Amino acid sequence: MARILLADPDPNVRTTLTRVLASNPPELTSADGLPAALGRLDEGEFDLVLAELDLPGGGGMKLLEQIVLHHAGTAVVLSSAFGSVRDAVQAMRAGAADFLAKPFGDDQLLVALDRALEKNALRRENRALRSALDDRLRLDNLVGSDPRMQSIFKTVKAVADTRTTVLITGESGTGKTLLARALHSLSSRRSGPFVEVNCGALPETLLESELFGHVRGSFTGATKDKVGKFEAAAGGTIFLDEIGTSSPAFQIKLLRVLQDRVIERVGDTRTVPVDVRIVLATNLDLEQAVKAGTFREDLYYRIHVVVIEMPPLRARTGDIADLAVHFLQRFCKEHGRPVTGFSKAALQQLLAAPWPGNVRQLENVIERAVVLAPGPLVEVADLPTGIGRLALPAAAPTLALADGPVGPLKDALAGPEKQLIERALAQCDGNRERAAKVLGINRSTLFHKLRKHGIKGAGSHG
Repeated sequence: MARILLADPDPNVRTTLTRVLASNPPELTSADGLPAALGRLDEGEFDLVLAELDLPGGGGMKLLEQIVLHHAGTAVVLSSAFGSVRDAVQAMRAGAADFLAKPFGDDQLLVALDRALEKNALRRENRALRSALDDRLRLDNLVGSDPRMQSIFKTVKAVADTRTTVLITGESGTGKTLLARALHSLSSRRSGPFVEVNCGALPETLLESELFGHVRGSFTGATKDKVGKFEAAAGGTIFLDEIGTSSPAFQIKLLRVLQDRVIERVGDTRTVPVDVRIVLATNLDLEQAVKAGTFREDLYYRIHVVVIEMPPLRARTGDIADLAVHFLQRFCKEHGRPVTGFSKAALQQLLAAPWPGNVRQLENVIERAVVLAPGPLVEVADLPTGIGRLALPAAAPTLALADGPVGPLKDALAGPEKQLIERALAQCDGNRERAAKVLGINRSTLFHKLRKHGIKGAGSHG
């Protein structure tokens, strides 16, 4: 049940509001002036405040200002019998969800209240999501010491606080969504909503309505106006995932949003300006899609401003151990499990796996292992069968990550890394270029590791 505060000295407005909402009566509280309204807000939170612009004791704008500052979870609709267009624009810029001119009809009131409550619910949902995922939004929590990841981090920091459209490419599971969230959290829009839309999960008939909204009666089942994701993301970021799957008709509309920063609700001819940062992602080759005629060339160049390619996990094997430890610590905390680390054999198996599902697959494997591990260490038996690609010894000494004195991680992993490189060289008959490809690293990195571990023949590039 919604909690609504009516801040208006006119008792007729309360009568109208009570009558209009009779079919779904809210918890309604009233105040006849600014001091009384502020007192009601101090006593408890409200979902929505309907306030008179000329509210006695200071005015509706003063009330709106206090709500924006101290009650961010409350939507505000202002009303006035003498308000001008200038007053309405000023109210909307100050944070009001809507502005009603008195006298207003029942339908006008219902539409305004529904729209304000719906927009506010989306904002609350985003705040809750940001809070729940706060530890994953900071760029430093995007684990990656690989040079390509470090280069990506530099790019993100450089463009995060701009309005530039960013396209994130890469295979499924490489962390495109997490990177989009990092872009948002590092920007000045971080206090605004982050709205994610999977373009591939919605049929074409619903995608436009979902993104741009619609007006009542625009199609069968449209019984009321609906705020689209672009409007809900105002002041924040909208993330359009799987953009390569969108239809040509939708691509035309998206192109207009990118060019003019305006939208049209389905069934409406009026344009609505949108202040939103747009981030897109795809696991498809858009250049090939342009050649095949399935993706518009003008849209391709419009979104091809800043492109960040997320590398597959098999191409950044040096990050696997760090990621595994990161996920282990997180899932131990989430599930209340006392697992402290990985056995040496289990860690070697993780390093040797091809990871076709990338970071997402590794994350799922570690969560499963944390839940199933009967002892303090994750063992090979706790991992899914068949994830390794190189033969591993059946038994090996364990590597404890928490019990007893702990040294630098790079020292603890030196042994497994050396053994893995030696096995890769053996498998490739000593050909270092092929071994580097098997290990998912470039040749210069392999030569550096050969010298570091004192592996015979490190000086030759054979």
